[in-house]
Amino acid sequence: MSFVDEVANRLPKPLRDLADRHSELLKFAIVGATTFVIDLGIFYLLKWTVLDTKPTIARILSGTVAVIVSYILNREWTFDKRGGREKHHEALLFFLVSGVGVLLAAVPLYISSYVFDLRQPNVSFTVENIADFFSAFIIGNLLQMVFRFWSMKRWVFPNEMEELQEEFEDLMNEEQLGHS
Repeated sequence: MSFVDEVANRLPKPLRDLADRHSELLKFAIVGATTFVIDLGIFYLLKWTVLDTKPTIARILSGTVAVIVSYILNREWTFDKRGGREKHHEALLFFLVSGVGVLLAAVPLYISSYVFDLRQPNVSFTVENIADFFSAFIIGNLLQMVFRFWSMKRWVFPNEMEELQEEFEDLMNEEQLGHS
C-alpha cells in the first residue's frame, strides 16, 4: 500500500469517500506540487547563474524538466488505471499538451519582464524576483494547470471504458427507439 493510500485510509469516512471519488485529481495535485518544487528550484538556479538575463528561457527549461518528471509520475501513478493507447502515442500527446502548458506558464513572466519591464536596474533585485515568482509560478502555473488537467483527461489518458460504455448505452437506446 502506498503512503498516500495509508493517509487516505486514516481519514474520517466522509473525507475518505471524497478522496476516493476524486483520487485522480488528488494524485494530479500531489504530482503537481512535486514538479512545482523541481521547476522552481531549477528556474532560480538557472536565473541566478547562467541565464541571469534570460528569465523566460530559464522558465521554459525548468518547465521542460518538470514535464519529464510529471509524465513519469502521472503515467505510473495518477492515471495508471487509464489508457489503452500505445505508449509512444500517449507520450507524444502528453509532451504536446505539456509543451503548450510550458509556453502558457512562460507568457506571464515574459509580460512581467519585457512589457512591464520589471527587471534590474528598473526595479530592485527583490521586486524583480517577487514579480518573477508571481507571474511565472502563480499566474503561469494556474493557466498551465487548468489547461493540462483538462487536456490530460480528455486526450492523453482518456477513460476508454467509460467511452465504450457510453457508446454501448447510446446504441442500446437507438435500438430500443427503433423497436418502440
